[in-house]
Amino acid sequence: MSEHRRKPSQPQDGGRAAARRAAQQPTGRRAAPPRDTHSTTEMLSGSYGEERPAGGRAEARRAAQRGASGGSRRRGAEPAGRGSGRGRGAPPANDRFINYPRSDRYGWRRFVPSWKLVGGTCLGFFALLVAGMGVAFAWVDEPDPQKMAEAQNNVFYWDDGKTQLAATGGQRNRQTVTIDEIPKSMQDAVIAAENESFETDWGVDPMGIARATFNMATGGETQGGSTITQQYVKNLYLDQDQTMKRKFTELIISLKVGTMVDKDEVMEGYLNTAYYGRDAYGIQAASQAYFDINSKDLNASQSAFLAALLKGPNLYNPDGGLGDNASADKNRARAVDRWSWILDREVEVGRMQQADADKWKKAGFPKLKESEQATGLGGQKGYLVETAKKYVMKQTKISPEALERGGYRIYTTFNKRKVDAMEKAVNKTKKEFLDAKQRPATDKLVQFGSASVDVDTGAIVALYGGDGWDKKHFTNNADTSGVPVGSTWKPYVLAAAMQHGTYKTAPTGLSPLSKYNANDLIVIRDQNGNPIPGKNGQPFRQKNESDKAYGYVTLREAMEKSINTPFVQLGIDVGHEHVADMAADTGILRQTMDQNNASFYLGTSTPSAIRMADSYATFAASGKHHEPYSVKRVLLDGKEQPGFEKPTSKRAMDPEVADNVTDVLKNVIESDEGTGQKAQKLGRPAAGKTGTTDKNKSAWFVGYTPQLSTAVTLFRTDPESRKLLSMNGTGGVPSIHGGDIPAEVWTNYMIDALKGEEIEDFPTAIPIGEKADGTGAPSPTPSATPSQTPSSTPSATPSQTPSKTPSPSVTPSQTKSCDPFDWACDDNGQNGGNGNAGTDVGGTDTGGTDTGGTDTGGTTDGGTTDGGTTDGTTTEGESDGKPGNGNSNGGLFGGGG
Repeated sequence: MSEHRRKPSQPQDGGRAAARRAAQQPTGRRAAPPRDTHSTTEMLSGSYGEERPAGGRAEARRAAQRGASGGSRRRGAEPAGRGSGRGRGAPPANDRFINYPRSDRYGWRRFVPSWKLVGGTCLGFFALLVAGMGVAFAWVDEPDPQKMAEAQNNVFYWDDGKTQLAATGGQRNRQTVTIDEIPKSMQDAVIAAENESFETDWGVDPMGIARATFNMATGGETQGGSTITQQYVKNLYLDQDQTMKRKFTELIISLKVGTMVDKDEVMEGYLNTAYYGRDAYGIQAASQAYFDINSKDLNASQSAFLAALLKGPNLYNPDGGLGDNASADKNRARAVDRWSWILDREVEVGRMQQADADKWKKAGFPKLKESEQATGLGGQKGYLVETAKKYVMKQTKISPEALERGGYRIYTTFNKRKVDAMEKAVNKTKKEFLDAKQRPATDKLVQFGSASVDVDTGAIVALYGGDGWDKKHFTNNADTSGVPVGSTWKPYVLAAAMQHGTYKTAPTGLSPLSKYNANDLIVIRDQNGNPIPGKNGQPFRQKNESDKAYGYVTLREAMEKSINTPFVQLGIDVGHEHVADMAADTGILRQTMDQNNASFYLGTSTPSAIRMADSYATFAASGKHHEPYSVKRVLLDGKEQPGFEKPTSKRAMDPEVADNVTDVLKNVIESDEGTGQKAQKLGRPAAGKTGTTDKNKSAWFVGYTPQLSTAVTLFRTDPESRKLLSMNGTGGVPSIHGGDIPAEVWTNYMIDALKGEEIEDFPTAIPIGEKADGTGAPSPTPSATPSQTPSSTPSATPSQTPSKTPSPSVTPSQTKSCDPFDWACDDNGQNGGNGNAGTDVGGTDTGGTDTGGTDTGGTTDGGTTDGGTTDGTTTEGESDGKPGNGNSNGGLFGGGG
């Protein structure tokens, strides 16, 4: 074999296999090098000078990588100079001030901060925070309670934008007293209720601050300070914006006050600057406003009540406040509960003996003096201002307390000439029809409410809320709910039928010339043709005001004479959902609608006069609806506030449907048999509908021209029980209908309000819909022409007779008045409806403000909270507490409108 093919001799110490074994040795315990290293190296570099040991560089890299991941328990003991061998090199020198990422770690461990770095960072942040707090602590000034007396006005303007309607606020009703004049009972009540640790804390609640800060940062519900010191500091800020900047400033001032000001001085300042309602700032003014005594003479019970007001007078002042949930009744219930809780709380924290708390509870809730808040807001001004305030609150989401602090310029939609005309019309009618001295049993406690809305925009141009705040009448009758609207609801039933049709014609609409049975006590049938059951399975029968046998009449004639039975059956044929949707689309709030029953179609719902006027304006505008509004512009400290653009119109129904409803309602006024014929004196095209409820507890007239829509309501209310009273005999007549006093007020107002304006007519109504007569109608259906002829001539005489002598129709309503779905009522299943027209719903709707839910049975206040309700407007529940479901136009016997 030739020399050049001969294998090189293998090294004696193992060669490649040995090298592999050496590389596989753990880095922590390196194998001892071979003794004859020199000879081995010479052999490996002998004949093949370029040859390296097997796996040389690659193996070294792999060994280094294994060392990086595995680590070594003994690596720290190796001298640095050995890093040039087969193991891992030493870490680079650390010459950075902050060793991050860490140079002495590998992989993900480089990004784990050391405890030194964490501790140093926290210490530095704390030092900066302390330094910043120190600077802020020295920078802020202590609060000056005297600045509270320098509040700004809220100025309200008429619709011309120039003439001032009213100014509220300004120099506040506040009288400063010293801590010696604030009884210990008041201090104890406030500490027990607001801040138990007041006498020992530093003036702040860290957990409360953290919670409030988190809520503001995340867009949650804003919260105020939770200690008396923080409340005191907050009271001194005219700018009450819930911002981080203001909250931080408030915190610094609270700390400064809490650590540097005597606790008695803090308590004195807090109680002298707090707002208690009734325009009273400070404990002395509040004592005078609610009890007509000085603060030093307050007893423990009175002190507990005033401490309850600090929770928020808008919700705890028994007079009532702003918003749906602030009616007088609800506020009083809340005030009583908190008053009682504060007495118990004082016992719990050791500031009152149990025997004393029991004594005050047994004595009852403290008696309050009548409010004198109406100073400067007499006549209709109080109602106008409160209506505007509610709308501003709704559009801006500000609190009543923030609005009370002033600085706003509020430009309303109210027209002074029209407001004066409405008040004049009411006063004229009062003088002509009512005589409380001669007829105290019937003519006392009669109340009027009215509202007028611009057809084209929805702007509330006028309202009549009552006798005035200066006459101690704080409920806004134009904006209250709780008064059933009676037959003024029937146009929604007709509109729904023309828009959606009945189960016989859907989806084709129904013609207003369709005929329905108008006789008294007819059996009402469901959409399957089966009688709706009454008591004990007997068929339910609907009653009219008159027992006259009308036979089958067109819906046009039924509306003209306000006959009940056709509209109850029509409502069943159309469906409750369609009728309710139609009313809601025109602006009626669903929470003011009664439950689903036969009487629903006859007006047991209780919307306000504002909502009714706005809703009928939808018919006048050919089906376009605008939400009612009372404010068109607001400035705060000279800056324009968003949210006061005119509401855009929405299509509520087809134009042809609205125009046909108007055509039918024109006939209610223009026909000599129409229930609204008194409105003919207006002398220009008008449409409208009358409404009267069971036992004449309320009467309505709602009507409109192409320019203006107005609603007028009349009712009597018991000031103690808040129940509606019968108006039978009021004005010296057996019964009151919507076509009487309400129509008279409407006509007199509209004459003056429209004086000088062009006479306009409504669009011509195009015949629409399919004629589909009610079940049992004679066939073939007569044509439109003859169907109207007999309704004008032969029925004139008899139709008037029952309407002028309705007394026989009233008597049965007290003995035969049952809900068709009330199985407990004993009327032998014969008569429809019951003795209570509608349920009682709390809340208000002030040109856009929502109302509260319904109150089934019983009584609550009517719902408005214009500076405090004193005589709400409610309906009477059944004796067993069921919701009322009476008919309109005399309830069970409604027909005269």
